[in-house]
Amino acid sequence: MLGRFSLDGKVAVVTGASSGLGVAFARGLAEAGADIVIGARRADRLAETRRLVEETGRRCLAVPTDVTRVEDCDALVAAAVDGLGGVDVLINNAGVGTAVPALRETPEEFRQVVDINLHGTYWMAQACARVMRPGSSIVNIGSILGETTAGLPQAAYSASKAAVIGLTRDLAQQWTGRRGIRVNCLEPGFFASEMTEQYRPGYLETMLELRVPMRRAGDPAELVAAAIFLASDASSYITGVTLPVDGGILIT
Repeated sequence: MLGRFSLDGKVAVVTGASSGLGVAFARGLAEAGADIVIGARRADRLAETRRLVEETGRRCLAVPTDVTRVEDCDALVAAAVDGLGGVDVLINNAGVGTAVPALRETPEEFRQVVDINLHGTYWMAQACARVMRPGSSIVNIGSILGETTAGLPQAAYSASKAAVIGLTRDLAQQWTGRRGIRVNCLEPGFFASEMTEQYRPGYLETMLELRVPMRRAGDPAELVAAAIFLASDASSYITGVTLPVDGGILIT
């Protein structure tokens, strides 16, 4: 049974891999056996992620990538095919978060968030699906803020993540039966990231106390474990679902 969780012989693409959860996904999938292709806009930080992946004994390619540019998404996938032989898993992690009051948010600010979080997710899924074999897996990274609020003005972020949930369902409907590609979504709750670093002092502690039954933030390893489950054959009969990893926020 444990073998169903193995990613041995697989090639996984991880976007947004220059910091935070993206680094954790890349390293964790490598520890599960996959060779890794990482992409992000900040090319200088990709070198450190590549080093962490290669420490596990797996191969790693680093490709500077802006997921809002279709040509960058195509180039990332081409590098995976040329360098490692294909793409079996996509962790669609690239994203940005903001907290701007709705009456002050400019069109440019709103569009930037949607362009990265929604459009970038779509372009990467398209690029990977074109080369994926039957049995492959796409894991989109949504957020619990696609289903609830958390006391901050995050209209653009919440709207984009709710859209990712709908996108996941539709791509699963289109690609699972016809192409054998499963598409699922993870919904993280409070995990340490560049977005949580922007919270005002005391905000996270208050939210953990009032909204999280487990009374703590998540450990990145807990989210990575869920990603490995959805990426591997352990979830071979699961597609089109959104899995919260939130310490119970959505039941409060």
